This record gives sequence, structure tokens and C-alpha cells, in this order.
Amino acid sequence: METRHDDLVVQTPQGLYCPPGDFHIDPWRPVARAVLTHAHADHARPGNGAYLAAEAGAGVLRARLGDIALTTLRYGETIDHHGVRLSLHPAGHVLGSAQVRLEHRGRVWVASGDYFVSGAGGGDDANPTCAAFEPVRCHCFITESTFGLPIYRWRPQAEVFAEIDAWWAANAAAGRASLLLGYSFGKAQRLLAGVDPSIGPIVVHGAVHTLDEAYRAAGVALPPTLRADELDKAARGRALVVAPPSVLGSPWVRRFGEARDAFASGWMQLRGTRRRRGVDRGFVLSDHADWPGLQRAIAATGASRVIVTHGYEAEMVRWLQEQGLEAGSFRTAYGDEALEAQAEQAPRDPPAAAGDAEAGPPAPPAVDSPGDPPSAA
Repeated sequence: METRHDDLVVQTPQGLYCPPGDFHIDPWRPVARAVLTHAHADHARPGNGAYLAAEAGAGVLRARLGDIALTTLRYGETIDHHGVRLSLHPAGHVLGSAQVRLEHRGRVWVASGDYFVSGAGGGDDANPTCAAFEPVRCHCFITESTFGLPIYRWRPQAEVFAEIDAWWAANAAAGRASLLLGYSFGKAQRLLAGVDPSIGPIVVHGAVHTLDEAYRAAGVALPPTLRADELDKAARGRALVVAPPSVLGSPWVRRFGEARDAFASGWMQLRGTRRRRGVDRGFVLSDHADWPGLQRAIAATGASRVIVTHGYEAEMVRWLQEQGLEAGSFRTAYGDEALEAQAEQAPRDPPAAAGDAEAGPPAPPAVDSPGDPPSAA
């Protein structure tokens, strides 16, 4: 989109850049100073000189990026950098997810990163594993658009978890393990927090276990879980196994016998996605805002200008312009599903047999219409 000389955020080859502050937000190439909205691999990449992020997500960031030069802020805490007043505010997406508020010479911009808005499906639907989305008033709002089409409307999560529990219980009654697939950071922990642990033992993949420990260290309540090698063989038929989608077809999965499998994602809203994923069931559960949630979040900012990133940018921009708002888009490198899949390749559980290894990154989910989805959610 066309930029102005006084814009607080512009697009560069390295990523979104704040000229007066001389720092980048979620850069996709190495830079000197990176402000991160959250620790998903398409937003938090290695190689930057210094990082700034929300305090709540420090453990997850270090688990994924290692020994980085990391400074953290509490939500709402402000710092001044080169005349730019900067603060981080809850985004409701995953542990430590944050919107970046920038104030300079009376102008306020907010970069959302990925976010989930409470109540998008009706009732109190906030993600229980992280701080709920906080609307931040601004002149310009940079928003994601992962599910930026009217077809995406989430049901209340209580209904979805009731379906997951019923599926697990039915499988357990038949003596079959239940393999529930979701990305190891964020989705897996939301699944664990929402299921009924009284149904049977819960097993997590090694990649999930590492992030679970970071969540627990941050004070997030999760049910007791086992690693695959800790599960008694006699209990396998009652187990819920939470793992990333990269395990499908791998020797790691075969230790659970004739398990039933399911995938939890917002893309399960679309006809054909479950079939193309090759799983028995699909549960519609996303950590991103749906169409009504995006509308609600944008309206709550009071912004007169909106810049749309990763997702259905053109459709979202057109709708915003029809509402009388000034709108454009940034082309970014966010929403790359393969990056998140690669981040889940280690650590691994001890092998069940010689040669055990995880499957490679999954193919992006296919959809019927309109166009392929930009990322997993």
C-alpha cells in the first residue's frame, strides 16, 4: 500500500519497520532490534540481535529460540525508545501473545500480530491458557486476516469440547486410543485445558511436552500428562494422545495401535479439509478471530485507517473500504505453516523401535473455496 512520510510502521525487505523507533516488528529476516508479538515460528525467527516481547511468553520464546538477548515487558508497561512510546497488550492468541502499541508525536498505531477475540462464538469464549484480547484505541490498526471471510464463524468452544470429550469417551469404550492433532504451541495447550481428564490418561508428544512445561512454569493450569514411553500398555486403549500433525503416518503413532484420529483447526470449518487431511474427525477450534471477531476487534480500536496482513487481505480490505474506512494491506511472510511444522521436529520422544522418527512437515491444508488458506490455526 502507499505509505506516508510520517507512518509509524512501513514494510521493508526485512519485515515491518518503525522508522522513528528504528526497530522491526516480527521481522522475517535478521535485524538489530526485533519486537515480537508471539512465539509462533512465522513471527519469531532466530538471528536477530536483540528481542523485546511480553513477559508472559518469555519461557516459550527461550524454549523455541534458545539463549537469545531478550528483554520483556509486562502487559501495559511502557518504554520510550528514540521518542516512540511502546507498550504491549494482550492478544488472546497464545501464551505471551501481544499487540504492539506505538505512540509518536500524538499518533498511535497498533500492530495486532495474531489475535483471538473473546465471545466470537457467543458467550465467554476466551482462550483459558492466555490473557484475553484487550482492545487498544488507535489511529491506525494493523490487523491479521487469517479467517477474514464471512464463512468463518466459530461455535461456542464449550460445544466443541463436548464433542471432543464424547469422541474420546466413545473411542475409549471401544478400546481405541484417540489421537488428537494440533500444533504443539498454543493449540495443544488449549486442547489440554479444555478436555475432561477423567475420561482416561492423556499422553503428549515430546514437542508438546516441552511447551507444556513452559506454560506450567508461567502459571497456566494444565491436566497431568504422560510421555508415550510412560504409558502402561494396558491403558493405551483409553488414552487421549495430543500431538502435532507431523506425526501422522510415523512410527511414533503406530505404538498406539488402531487409534482413531482427529484434527482441531479453524480450517475444519471448510468442506473437504478433514478428508484431505486424512483423519477420521475434524473439530472446528481456532486460536484466531473469526469473521465477526475481526469486525468486533477493528471497531473497538476506533481506528480510521486499517492495514491488513496475512490471510484474506484483498477481501478484508474491500469490506473495510465499504464501511468507509481507509484500508490497505502489507505483504508479509507470516502464515507460513511449514515453519511451525519445522519448529515441532524436536525434541522427540524416545523411539518405540529402531528407526522411529517423526514425519516431515505436513502439506498446507487444502480447501474447497475460496482459495487456499494462508496458515494453520
